[in-house]
Amino acid sequence: MRHIKKIPLFLLLMGALLSVQAKPKAKPKLLVFSKTTGFRHDAIPVGKLAMIKLGSENGFTVDTTEDASVFTPENLKQYSAIMFLSTTGNILDDAQQAAMEAYIRNGGGFIGIHAATDTEYDWPWYNKLVGAYFLSHPKQQEAKLLVVDHNNAATKHLPDQWVRKDEWYNFKDINPDTHVLIKIDESSYEGGKNGDNHPMCWYHDFEGGRAFYTELGHTKESYADPLYLQHVLGGIRYAMGATGKKKHS
Repeated sequence: MRHIKKIPLFLLLMGALLSVQAKPKAKPKLLVFSKTTGFRHDAIPVGKLAMIKLGSENGFTVDTTEDASVFTPENLKQYSAIMFLSTTGNILDDAQQAAMEAYIRNGGGFIGIHAATDTEYDWPWYNKLVGAYFLSHPKQQEAKLLVVDHNNAATKHLPDQWVRKDEWYNFKDINPDTHVLIKIDESSYEGGKNGDNHPMCWYHDFEGGRAFYTELGHTKESYADPLYLQHVLGGIRYAMGATGKKKHS
């Protein structure tokens, strides 16, 4: 009878441990959703490419889609955060909205870019999540942004006063429970309607998840601007739950 040599138990355990350690850690995933049923921003294509590049350079993978059927509870589980990139109008049906709500309540992250506030006016939960609804905007022009909190990955690199050209929204139904990072100085441009307290970027922990919104990003040029891209990257990191913010009093 042939003798089979036994392998010591500790060698088996060491082999199993090394096998586990050899498996690479899965990268976080971002879903970039850019469906529009209203106005369509011409910066969406370059915005999607910019998000893919940000991911490749910063350790997360990016899926882009305009297909709302991906909003199912099972499919959304794979994503660390979902970005609405200048979405407009009613973009999700009732079942898809329920999937989105469950995703956030299970600890998911949300990033709204520019026209994300011009979206889903008949969905009150979404208004609370994104933080406000679009009201109106004047012509594109240069204005002065006031960074009121640098203790966030989205703003720590920015100057106290950030002068740039973009399309500046006026808002309605502003959620007072968000933490504002950037306001706009209405005396620096024409057409502002929110007064001295005119927020343009904010974040908040919401129903178990995290939400970040920046009004900036109407222009194609934004997606080649290092300051803006670092700003958005900080928002992504916060929404993903990684090095996003310091505690504030």
